[in-house]
Amino acid sequence: MAKKVMEVVKNLDVQRYMGRWYEIASFPSFFQPKNGIDTRATYTLNPDQTVHVLNETWSDGKRVFIEGTAFKADPKSDEAKLKVRFYVPPFLPIIPVVGDYWVLFIGPDYQYALIGEPSRKYLWILARESRLDEEIYNQLVEKAKEEGYDVNKLHRTQHSATPPESDSAPSDTKGIWWIKSIFGK
Repeated sequence: MAKKVMEVVKNLDVQRYMGRWYEIASFPSFFQPKNGIDTRATYTLNPDQTVHVLNETWSDGKRVFIEGTAFKADPKSDEAKLKVRFYVPPFLPIIPVVGDYWVLFIGPDYQYALIGEPSRKYLWILARESRLDEEIYNQLVEKAKEEGYDVNKLHRTQHSATPPESDSAPSDTKGIWWIKSIFGK
């Protein structure tokens, strides 16, 4: 049976989308530390209308992060289908890696979002706060299910009572987390 075509948000207000988003849940992936907590993304609009992406998590007490750029997959489309480019490894960024970032659903007040991509291998539930109302969470899970995702793979992201600030913890400047993630650790 063929999977249905995924619906994505149309006419996303990019300016309203900018700012910090906390990862509430996601499908585990090789490019994130397995023991990461307080995971979040911060989006900033660049003068050329691309988006600066800062993904952060805390692993073994250290801040690990990667920076990239997001841009519209088709500049003429009104759909929220973006591409995100990161350079790896983070400690010597020389190899470009590009992935899809599709906004499948956005709350009416831009306080929560469901992010996916066409292969359905990756899924994120994001919110402006580090906690999300259980009813809203369940609605987003149901929406993901409707889009053909196996929601049994969703993993809730642990957050501290007070999420850390970027400069309040030592950083993994050697990229050890990235090397470990390649080996599934």
